[in-house]
Amino acid sequence: MNRKEYPVYSGLVEYFPKALMEVANCSFKGQEQHNPNEPLAWDRSKSNDHLDALERHLIDHSTNPVDEDGVLHLSKVCWRALAALQIYLENDKEVQ
Repeated sequence: MNRKEYPVYSGLVEYFPKALMEVANCSFKGQEQHNPNEPLAWDRSKSNDHLDALERHLIDHSTNPVDEDGVLHLSKVCWRALAALQIYLENDKEVQ
């Protein structure tokens, strides 16, 4: 892997700082909802329907951009997309 081909800061963080902050807040709020008083961690046993959930949040965004918990539906779309991508990359032996 050529690290220069993966510009995490200059090609991601600098492009989308506000969006990434919102997705991080989405993680925090999800932790509070599903595992209160526990250290921040992705409990992969809680939900595995990332693509279905992503689409539900995208549809809900068109009706009301903010979910009942105060988190933007688009933040949840991004979180679910990242979760699906992470799992895909972990399981795909050819992509490494």
